[in-house]
Amino acid sequence: MISRIFSALVKHIDSFLMACLFFTLMVGLFVLYSASGQSFARVYGQGINIVVALSFMWGAANIAPNQLERIAMPLYVLGVLLLIAVALFGSISHGARRWLSLGFTQIQPSEIMRIAMPMMLAWYFAKREGKLTMVDFAIGALLLIVPVGLIMKQPDLGTALLITASGFYVLFLAGLSWKLLLGSAVAFAASTPILWSMLHDYQRRRIEILLDPTQDPLGAGYHTIQAIIALGSGGTAGKGWLNGTQAQLDFLPERTTDFIFAVFGEEFGLLGIVLLLVLFSFIIMRGLVIASQAQSTFARLLAGSITLTFFTYAFVNMGMVSGILPVVGVPLPLISYGGTSMVTLCLSFGILMSIHTHKKLVAT
Repeated sequence: MISRIFSALVKHIDSFLMACLFFTLMVGLFVLYSASGQSFARVYGQGINIVVALSFMWGAANIAPNQLERIAMPLYVLGVLLLIAVALFGSISHGARRWLSLGFTQIQPSEIMRIAMPMMLAWYFAKREGKLTMVDFAIGALLLIVPVGLIMKQPDLGTALLITASGFYVLFLAGLSWKLLLGSAVAFAASTPILWSMLHDYQRRRIEILLDPTQDPLGAGYHTIQAIIALGSGGTAGKGWLNGTQAQLDFLPERTTDFIFAVFGEEFGLLGIVLLLVLFSFIIMRGLVIASQAQSTFARLLAGSITLTFFTYAFVNMGMVSGILPVVGVPLPLISYGGTSMVTLCLSFGILMSIHTHKKLVAT
């Protein structure tokens, strides 16, 4: 009886992907304990976040892809309407208007778009399969631009970047021409002066600091300088768990969230970073395998976008901490402290598992 109940509960859980996620989450808890100044309360809070996130993952894994396809457009429309509501009535915190108060709680609608955006575009291109034209890609780009523009206005550059990536990957996997991509890259480069003028002052400052963080070592460049010192001082084998001076002596800011990778690199060194990269690579490879085996266009595009967006998530954070990308406020996936990002990530992985385990139920 117990074995049957257990089998039913894990029926739609991909064992390999789940194992990779579990080990990565455990690494995250160990690093968080050190980064938080050995705070059991912070680790306990993250443990609660993980349990909630895994519950969402299990729920998503048990929803068939064809049911996800049905809710793609309503979820996208709801997300856009909530973003408009944020622009009109949202709560302002630290100079940004990102939250919408519902009376009993607050929500951040931009997080909804991390799931809704790739689902919407995958739904649209699946409906147009076999008759795609450049007009369809233009419509897809418009569907992407509207929510991204609303999110950048908040402003929230990090989330806007991730949602842009998730939408772009669907466009690319749907067959976007390489010639158009090259032309777009040239147009982007040509429009750099215009885009520069549209950025907020703090966003321009982040790019300037990227080029030379020493121009403001105690201000805007402090995060990058301290992170680079932490990574470099870790050497090959690291200083050992709980022995990182940059974190333990409170030199490194945001060390439990955006800059936790610097704590990890200092304490576990190059060997630890390689191990973490291996875990991330296993997750990405498994996601790409699931995408390649998907039995519908919607499932293939969605799985591919989720997997490549996870790659972008990790790459941007590591690049940001290493000083090769500007600081944009993107946490390290599955490692950084935080409930909202953890739920969004695990929900995405639940969708991946659903696509894999429900594929035999899809009519051929």
